Amino acid sequence: MDIITTVREMRRLRSSWPALSSVGLVPTMGYLHEGHLSLVRRARAENDKVVVSIFVNPIQFGAHEDLERYPRDLPRDLHLLEESGVDAVLVPTASEMYPPTFITYVEPSGPLSSEAEGASRPGHFRGVATVVLKLFNIVQPQRAYFGQKDAQQVAVIKALVADLNLPVELSIMPTVREPDGLAMSSRNSYLSPEGRRAATVLYRALLAGKAACEQGVSDGPAGVIRVMRDVVASEPLARLEYADVRDPETFQPLETLRAPALLLIAAFVEAARLIDNILLRPDGSWETGLIVSSS
Repeated sequence: MDIITTVREMRRLRSSWPALSSVGLVPTMGYLHEGHLSLVRRARAENDKVVVSIFVNPIQFGAHEDLERYPRDLPRDLHLLEESGVDAVLVPTASEMYPPTFITYVEPSGPLSSEAEGASRPGHFRGVATVVLKLFNIVQPQRAYFGQKDAQQVAVIKALVADLNLPVELSIMPTVREPDGLAMSSRNSYLSPEGRRAATVLYRALLAGKAACEQGVSDGPAGVIRVMRDVVASEPLARLEYADVRDPETFQPLETLRAPALLLIAAFVEAARLIDNILLRPDGSWETGLIVSSS
């Protein structure tokens, strides 16, 4: 497994691979968990070469967010990726990605970047779109792999690929959950044992919202949102930031309950800011994620 730290090295390696090789890219910020590894396994199954990037992207963090304390464990990550059969890991520094002369950013606009996570984290999606475009240009993958847990990020990247005519096929994989339903996240490491138990309230709130949809709550999306809010309010260690029902492609609020629909939630549990969602597909089925075995 090659460990690459510069753009030049990555391009040199990329050009050394056979011309007809398919390349899959899994962008991450490291501190890998089973959710990341599920993306790696899919990439390994579908491509001749697999590249994983590990980069805690400073421009997608706000001034008072957790950039400095974001969990990191590069030796462990590299061990897991080598065991998974990854061909190359791109581990650039911030100065390699954003040298002092750097002035060009990708600026998504409209509700897709300004609502929900965009309202809570101004500038976040500018950072996401910029780093993803850079990674696509550096690695030149045929396919790239992302998780459904970051649903709004997925929607932004889909728009990026479509709007800029990028020759990349996106593969969106289900959220991977702990046995009690908590969505896997590197930020779960911030939680105390009590906070870890309390954090399941996000998933419980989403399931309550799903049940309200299925039962045909009388006041539509507003009723579903109320149900989710009430569940979070029942947990003393949780502080709701938002609960909503939105179109999964445009992130416009839904005025009536119909598929496709995205139930999404963000809340603080202790010092951890957590997000989660479940998706009502156009065929009426639900994407709630994959529960891992406790064995």
